[in-house]
Amino acid sequence: MPHDLLKIPFDPNIILTKRKSIKRQLLENQSASSFLEKRVAILGGSTTRDIMEVLELFLLNYGIKPTFYESEYGQYWQDVMFDSPSLLSFAPDLAFVHTSNRNIERYPEPDDEASKIDELLDMETQKFQKFWDKLHVAYGCAVIQNNFEYPFYRLMGNKDASDVHGRVNFITRLNMKFYEYAQTHGNFYINDINYISSSYGLEAWADPFYWYMYKYSLCLPAIPLLAHNISNITKSIYGLNKKVLALDLDNTLWGGVVGDDGVNGIAVGQETSEGQAYREFQEYIKHNARLGVLLTVNSKNDRVNAIAGLNHPDGALRPEDFALIKANWEPKSLNIVETAKELSLLPDSFVFADDNPAERAIVEEQVPGVAVPVMDRPERYIQTLDKFGFFEVTNLSKDDLKRGAMYKENEARGALMASFENYRDYLLSLEMKATIRAFEPVYMSRIAQLTNKSNQFNLTTKRYTQSEIEAVSGDDKFVTLYGKLEDKFGDNGVVSVVIGRIDGSLLHVELWLMSCRVLKRDMEYAMMDELVKRCGSLGITKILGYYYRTAKNAMVEDFYDKMKFTKQSEDSGGDSAWVLEIDSYKAKNTVIDVGD
Repeated sequence: MPHDLLKIPFDPNIILTKRKSIKRQLLENQSASSFLEKRVAILGGSTTRDIMEVLELFLLNYGIKPTFYESEYGQYWQDVMFDSPSLLSFAPDLAFVHTSNRNIERYPEPDDEASKIDELLDMETQKFQKFWDKLHVAYGCAVIQNNFEYPFYRLMGNKDASDVHGRVNFITRLNMKFYEYAQTHGNFYINDINYISSSYGLEAWADPFYWYMYKYSLCLPAIPLLAHNISNITKSIYGLNKKVLALDLDNTLWGGVVGDDGVNGIAVGQETSEGQAYREFQEYIKHNARLGVLLTVNSKNDRVNAIAGLNHPDGALRPEDFALIKANWEPKSLNIVETAKELSLLPDSFVFADDNPAERAIVEEQVPGVAVPVMDRPERYIQTLDKFGFFEVTNLSKDDLKRGAMYKENEARGALMASFENYRDYLLSLEMKATIRAFEPVYMSRIAQLTNKSNQFNLTTKRYTQSEIEAVSGDDKFVTLYGKLEDKFGDNGVVSVVIGRIDGSLLHVELWLMSCRVLKRDMEYAMMDELVKRCGSLGITKILGYYYRTAKNAMVEDFYDKMKFTKQSEDSGGDSAWVLEIDSYKAKNTVIDVGD
């Protein structure tokens, strides 16, 4: 359960003064085994102690338990470039590079030629790029790098932004170099302090008192905002984003009650200031859907009225924008649980947006894990959702962009299934075709994304960065498989991943996962058939499988039993080990056409 003091809008002073008690409560409220443990290196160009302690709170709040390495003051460059033994032995999963405009070595002078300023820009850029490249080569870890905030003064006034001699201009150009690197290098993420310092108030953010007294590059009260922003990137990297936005309708997507006021009486559109606020909120929601956020309706309403409201000519959203519409008189908590089942997701994947505080309280109490932001002013709805960072984007794949359409296609599959009495006949009618191959460069990003997002159909829940996926793919000690599945309704993309480690004539299955959107379509059988075939070609005689129980993967506890493995052991926590003699294996897929 998220800690109340860490919810938006939080009080930074309370967080700073109560950090020890908040940490204790976060650790007490969640079992140790449910945390995702990560080693985080904080490499600072200024003082970072309070940043580290507050960041820990926000990470714990997201279910990530960090172990920290903190560089000595200002030694971030030396630690990486000169191979600090302590950093090497720490072997970080994630490095956060906390630099600021105070770490820029030289700014343009008023009499510098433009060519000289270009050289300065290149020198500063190359310094950081060498640093990032070294992190990638030496550690293969994810890197979160601050961009640069603007200076708190302008020597040239407004011309500081447009003249090449201005510091604002130089920082703008340097930030663009950082963005270009991020666009061409995986596992590298920008922490946009340029934006958040502006949002916070640049003069307050850069209050020189904190630099002169403590060598902090930002004011102490802004540290929780910085830490929250870093934690949003981190939880997105490790697949802990929310996936679904469940929306109320009346006074949430439009002003008024459609059942009482009629479609013509609700406020949405350009005619009134109230209507403009709701129209812009709908546009914001629609943009989120285009990024892969699933939309659902959860409204106490007659369905006919709900559909009529969503078809309002001045609204931006339409009924077809929603994966599911629950417009009824059932408890909204029950609707969320039912929606989660129908989408093959867990309730903790949901954000519930509703203007009614009583409804919010019931859902928060009855459905643990659902995020329930306070939606109290329509003109602030966008900022409310946006500041939480529920759907922080760190990787935008083609599958993400198609997610809404994929779930719509699943609805069509469900409708078809209802017309069949024999389930196998239904599967054959889908005309499924699969591509199952060793990892390929074009899919590395998607494969890494799946390893961090898939929780339910995931036997070991081991997480991989893209760098680690690339390393495994190039190592002949591993067998790798990805599976793509398409049918007559559409292409589901990459939906299954297997990684096995070769040990003589044995193969240890270190990862086996599948996207829940293709459950019950026999894709796991097709993957197992191909894995056995691949093992046979490599002289492997036994496959050893492992199931590590979590709070979310109970659906696969009998997976190896179904595949005719023999159980070797099981501990008191439900973790089990299994073995398959591949000579005894009989192919199981009879409904999917697997291409060469």
